[in-house]
Amino acid sequence: MKTDDLIAMLGTNVEPVRRPAGRMLTLAITVGALLAACLVLATMGLRPDLVRSASLPYLLLKIGLMILILVPASIFLKRLARPGGEHRVSLALLALPFVAVMVPAIAALWIMPMSHWRTEIVGDGWIECLISIPVIAIVPFAAIVWAVRRMAPTDLVRAGAVAGLVAGCLSALGYALHCTGDSVPFIAVWYGGTVVLCTLAGALLGPRLLRW
Repeated sequence: MKTDDLIAMLGTNVEPVRRPAGRMLTLAITVGALLAACLVLATMGLRPDLVRSASLPYLLLKIGLMILILVPASIFLKRLARPGGEHRVSLALLALPFVAVMVPAIAALWIMPMSHWRTEIVGDGWIECLISIPVIAIVPFAAIVWAVRRMAPTDLVRAGAVAGLVAGCLSALGYALHCTGDSVPFIAVWYGGTVVLCTLAGALLGPRLLRW
C-alpha cells in the first residue's frame, strides 16, 4: 500500500485529536509571533516615527490586514492539522482579506496621476520587504510545522499552505514595526504578495515536512 493511500485510510472515521495538541499549536503560533517580532527588533530596529500621526494609520492598516488573515487562517490550520480536518475548511474565505485591501489600493491609484504610481507601489523599501518577510517567516514556520506534525494532518499540501500563510502573517506583523512603506498600494502589493509567497512555499514544503 502506498503511503498516500495509508494516510487517506487513516484519515477516515478517526477520533478527534486530544485537546493538548490544539493547545500546542496555539503555543507555537504565539511563540512564532514573539520570535518574529524579536528578530525584527534585534536585526532591523524599531521605526523611529512609529507612533507619529502620519505613520500610525498605515501601521494600523498593516496590523489590521494581517490579523484579518491570521485569525481565520489559524482556525483553519487547527482543523487541517487533525486527521480528516480538511473536510471542514473552505480556503476561499482566506482570499477575502486580500481582495478587500486590493479595492482601496486600486481606488487610490485610480484617483492619482500615473506618474505617481511607481512611488506609491514601489516606494523606497520594496526590496527589503520582499526579502525580509519570507526570511523572517522561516522562524514561526518551523515552530508551527513542529506542532502540526504532532497532530497528524492528512492533507499535507493544504496544511502546509495554511501553515505558510500563518507564518507569513506573523512575520509581516513583526516587520510592520520597522517598515516605512506608507501607502495603501504598497501594503497591498508587498505585504499581500509576500504572504502569498509564504503560502506557496508552505504548500510545496508541506508534503515533505508534515509527513508522519
